[in-house]
Amino acid sequence: MRVVLLLAGLLFAGSALAFHCPMDMKKIDDALAADPVLSAEQLAEVKQLRAEGEALHKVGKHQESVDTLAKAMTLLGLDKQ
Repeated sequence: MRVVLLLAGLLFAGSALAFHCPMDMKKIDDALAADPVLSAEQLAEVKQLRAEGEALHKVGKHQESVDTLAKAMTLLGLDKQ
């Protein structure tokens, strides 16, 4: 019984992460649209991380996507909100 509950929990945790990625991408997109004060290098890195995060999400690597998007959000100062 415990094994079944553990597997069910892992299944739903994966689904929750899958839905988290698009929300993070939207936060990044909104911040980029607001013309953040970043250097050209920082802006390029944010855009690269955003693209990598979306690519990882599309292939089902949701934890890696969340981690990558979190780096972009940190550069944008979104982790402080």
